[in-house]
Amino acid sequence: MALCNRSTELFLPKRYFWSYRPFNRISNPAISFFSSKRISTSFSLCSRTTSEESFDGENAKDQPKRISKQSSWEAKDSQGRDYLYRLGKEADNMNIAVGAKAGIIDDLFVGTFLGKDSDIVFDYRQKVTRSFEYLQGDYYISPVFMDKVVCHIVKNYIAHTLNTKVPLILGIWGGKGQGKTFQTELIFRAMGIEPVIMSAGELESERAGEPGRLIRERYRTASQVVQNQGKMSCLMINDIDAGLGRFGNTQMTVNNQIVVGTLMNLSDNPTRVSIGQGWRESDVTHRIPIIFTGNDFSTIYAPLIRDGRMEKFYWQPNREDIVNIVYRMYEKDGISRDEVVRIVDTFPNQALDFYGALRSRTYDRSISKWINDIGGFQNIAKKLLKKIKDDGLPTFTPPKQTVEALLESGYSLLKEQQLIMETKLSKEYMKNIDG
Repeated sequence: MALCNRSTELFLPKRYFWSYRPFNRISNPAISFFSSKRISTSFSLCSRTTSEESFDGENAKDQPKRISKQSSWEAKDSQGRDYLYRLGKEADNMNIAVGAKAGIIDDLFVGTFLGKDSDIVFDYRQKVTRSFEYLQGDYYISPVFMDKVVCHIVKNYIAHTLNTKVPLILGIWGGKGQGKTFQTELIFRAMGIEPVIMSAGELESERAGEPGRLIRERYRTASQVVQNQGKMSCLMINDIDAGLGRFGNTQMTVNNQIVVGTLMNLSDNPTRVSIGQGWRESDVTHRIPIIFTGNDFSTIYAPLIRDGRMEKFYWQPNREDIVNIVYRMYEKDGISRDEVVRIVDTFPNQALDFYGALRSRTYDRSISKWINDIGGFQNIAKKLLKKIKDDGLPTFTPPKQTVEALLESGYSLLKEQQLIMETKLSKEYMKNIDG
């Protein structure tokens, strides 16, 4: 039985009365007033009947109560479900990619100044991608290397149209310092690709599961580059064997296992990638090719590198590739192709980074002279930092490159390599153990 007493309006909200609740459980002095007046100890919720607002008990059950016509808490998605509830369930209450989307959330305040679908954090979030404006100049790209990388990327972007199994991962492996990463970056620049770059150092964490989640987030970020920027993208992990490889008695951690499982799952389901949220049918990720670089893939978990998941490419530049790459490196210094051939033949069986180190070593003498010009090494820290701030550093003149200077630097580097191989100080330090 409902009790609607005018005197209760002093203590009840404007529209509603108290629901059933015994007064002896309430310590509010105002409620005790009703008890002293011998009013019934229970109330039922009922609405005031006024001239402005009529109450129909039958229709009230059919009409859901709305907080406000402008409230986004009751917004519905395209399927008619509560949008914010689904958002919290799917994105772990941390979805920052929603922004102000017309017709979805806070539609009243979207406006036209920032656009109908404005995402104020998108530019910041996309800093994880890499562009290659710093690669100025004309570099040589091996045709074999380019053919392999370009074919892998294009094949993954049109995989849905091909009637064949396409491996998601391309593993580029080979000797140290052979230009695997640099050649790949040159191809990205030539194709206009904006990739997401990871290193092996990100494959371990003090928190279990964090590296696996990071890989999935980076993969989805690359997918957002395709969807939101209209650019091709891919996920590249450098030196993956340094992070996942097993060397000697190294320990397999939980994060290693999760990373391997994540990469295997990406290869098998490249369009369904979760970062911990609930699944939804419309959450389909663009297929993003993955590229690994490394030195020894035999140290990686074998099922990850099987042919169905990873396509392997062994990169060992031949003499013609080395001459062309080194010539493009020294061309701006006035070194002719014949002189480059002489340098390469003088130091055979060297990695590509050796010839880059030659040019860097020739700068040492010029830098020493430049240090003396700005006051010597005694005051170098104070003067160098102060003059950098004031833009008052003297101009550094690069040395003129000659074949003789490059050969001199080469012999110096070669001597250091031989000393490391011949003088094994670790054995000298531990000689007592052998006895």
